[in-house]
Amino acid sequence: MALTAVGPAPEAAIAGKRRPWWRRNMSIVLGGGLLFAALILALLAPYLGTVDPTALSPIRRFRPPSEAYWFGTDHLGRDVYSRVVYGARASLLVGVAVAALAVGAGLFFGLIAGFNRWIDAVLMRVMDGLMAIPAVLLAIALMALTKASLQNVIIAIAIAEVPRVTRLVRGVVLTLREQPFVEAAVASGTSTVKILYRHILPNTVAPLVVQATYIWASAIITEAILSFIGAGLPPSIPTWGNIIAEARAVFSVRPHLIAFPAVFLSVTVLAINLLGDGLRDALDPRLARRL
Repeated sequence: MALTAVGPAPEAAIAGKRRPWWRRNMSIVLGGGLLFAALILALLAPYLGTVDPTALSPIRRFRPPSEAYWFGTDHLGRDVYSRVVYGARASLLVGVAVAALAVGAGLFFGLIAGFNRWIDAVLMRVMDGLMAIPAVLLAIALMALTKASLQNVIIAIAIAEVPRVTRLVRGVVLTLREQPFVEAAVASGTSTVKILYRHILPNTVAPLVVQATYIWASAIITEAILSFIGAGLPPSIPTWGNIIAEARAVFSVRPHLIAFPAVFLSVTVLAINLLGDGLRDALDPRLARRL
């Protein structure tokens, strides 16, 4: 009796040909790599050939890019390379802190509003009022009431982002609370806090992770806008927005003073957005297949 070779099962053959995860989702790889490089740049700023970013030297003002001054010097003789590298610290810190505060507060308000109709009626009207004001204008108004500092900038931008997170979480809660497993938990006498913790909260993680990356990128841009118009961090703290604002008067003759911080700002925001797109596809494979 002749024997025939049996090939691998179709599932095994498909699995064998399946590409590695990092090739299936290049957005996470590229965005995460660029963002990791920006974080390393910020953390290792003192060890990357930098000098004091606030040191003044009028005799060395407006030096062109050279071996001694990689990005040149500004109108006060400060090393632009050092200011750009140290500026990554402030910009990334603002982005991370704003994302954490906005997601935390929005999650809390959204859970409460989605499960309590009386609170929902009042709280969401407040959120609608805040959302009616552009985030930048709201942040400017809040900064006008306080003094320029890192903490006030973070709080002002976070307040402007909270309504969007609240509405996102509320929508998820309103969808889930009508599901049979939630109704069964209510019927069995499970407390509201336990239902929120065990059944509702885990289902908000995926959309919140994606929203957090968007807020991170948006906060960096908003901080740059505030610093550019003089309503953000004080000039003593180097940020990409401050550097661009101080160089705009000489842009026509020394465009490199704006080009370097603008490139760093653009690449960082692009990296965060790529990471967010990749996480969205990874956390919602059905959406990725439809696209």
